[in-house]
Amino acid sequence: MQPLLTTVIALAGSVISVLLAAFAVRWAERPRHAALLASDLVAPCIFLFRGGRLIDATPPARRIMDGCATNDLAALKIWLGQRFDDLTELDRLSDQSGRVELTGQTGSGSARLRLLAEQTEDGALRLTLVRPDAEAAGIVVDSLSQQAMEEELAMLRAIVERAPMLMTRRDEAGRIVWANSAYLSAAERGNPAATAWPLQEILQPDTTAGTENLSRRARVEIADSTSWFDCYEYRDANGLTTYALPADAEVRAEQSLREFLQTLTKTFADLPIGLAIFDRDRQLQLFNPALIDLTGLSAGFLTSRPSLYSVLDQLRELRMIPEPRDYRSWRKQITTLEAAASAGHHVETWSLPGGRTYRVTGRPHPGGAVAFLFDDITSEITLTRKFRAELTLGSQVLDGLDQALIVFNAVGQVVMANKSYTDIWGPAPGRMTEALQIWRGEWTEAPGLAELERELGREDALGQDRGVVFGPADTGVLGWTVTALPGGKRMVRFTTAPPASTPDKQSAASTDIGTQTVRA
Repeated sequence: MQPLLTTVIALAGSVISVLLAAFAVRWAERPRHAALLASDLVAPCIFLFRGGRLIDATPPARRIMDGCATNDLAALKIWLGQRFDDLTELDRLSDQSGRVELTGQTGSGSARLRLLAEQTEDGALRLTLVRPDAEAAGIVVDSLSQQAMEEELAMLRAIVERAPMLMTRRDEAGRIVWANSAYLSAAERGNPAATAWPLQEILQPDTTAGTENLSRRARVEIADSTSWFDCYEYRDANGLTTYALPADAEVRAEQSLREFLQTLTKTFADLPIGLAIFDRDRQLQLFNPALIDLTGLSAGFLTSRPSLYSVLDQLRELRMIPEPRDYRSWRKQITTLEAAASAGHHVETWSLPGGRTYRVTGRPHPGGAVAFLFDDITSEITLTRKFRAELTLGSQVLDGLDQALIVFNAVGQVVMANKSYTDIWGPAPGRMTEALQIWRGEWTEAPGLAELERELGREDALGQDRGVVFGPADTGVLGWTVTALPGGKRMVRFTTAPPASTPDKQSAASTDIGTQTVRA
């Protein structure tokens, strides 16, 4: 029994020695494994499965498998299912030879996680996991470059966060994946709980937007107030970026302009004057209902925005313009009218065959536009003609009187004189002083002239005063009468036969005539 016990003890000691030696080797190689772990970032991540069980893996792949429940393909699929949408192609690949590449859920472009699966010649399944950081692993960046990139990144973040506009980034599914501070503040003002992810949509994106810059106007209700934004959207292969610029001032200006235009439209609609505005290309842009009433042009014709020549041609067909002698001169007249209206104010009177009279006014507008005003002045012309006829009749009546009449206004200007006056004293002067000089003639002291001048200068004259004065040589003594008229006017009448006067005035006149005769 003792030799057997000795043998067992020796065998146990040998086993313990081997285990201790192996543990010592493992402990000695610990720094080396630490170095290998440090270099795992550079090593590829490759799994090799046969029959669903892991037969080999690179260090990065083993680290992933260490986090799984078991070392088989089913456990790895659980880990991959959290990062890839569809693994059905991977199942089909395990049944037949081939090669397939899957793309991860997050990231864009080269930053996405990729899985390359292929069937080897001996029937094993090789999975290669390409991480976003694997391609750049092992690249040494100096501290100055790293600091410059970090400073630039911080500056760009500060610029975007402080931008006075709403900015969002949406993925391919339309979900907001990023928003700046302005968007978050606007969403929080509308709803304090709106900043919880996923963020509330306050700017509905345009799903029809292409890759080019598209602008649209968006209305946003924020804290019981309405705000307007001009949204510019840029779509690329990875999502949609929206820039929303505040447009409240523009909306208010547009609203004020619309209200102003509505006011002008209502005003133009109530005007009795026809209005037609042509742009720089001489196309009708604006007209009012009075233009239809005055010219007889149809509303359908005017709303089709005809040219200036088309409008005038139509007016000629309707006999609403003066009929020219020939078509060529008429066209030249139209050209002259347009050129005059473009250069400045132009007025032309159209006497129509039906007895109506229009005043056509052309006025230039900014940008080369021209506005034409059509005013029916038939009643004004009729009244003017009637007034002129009455004035002519009154003038003829005054000229038919034997008395010579001359009228002065309040400042001494001659208002009118009849034919009898011009026959006696010659053409009517311009002012009272000139008339007195004519009445004095060659006399040093004309008899009765001082009294006439005194009566003309009185401000309190309310009735009439009479006297005599020497007229020209062929008329002799003339009787005069001064009559006060409304507005400070004075009318002087001369008669060849002296009127009957009061005794005092008659004796005074006789004395003056005798004195003047002696002096002569």
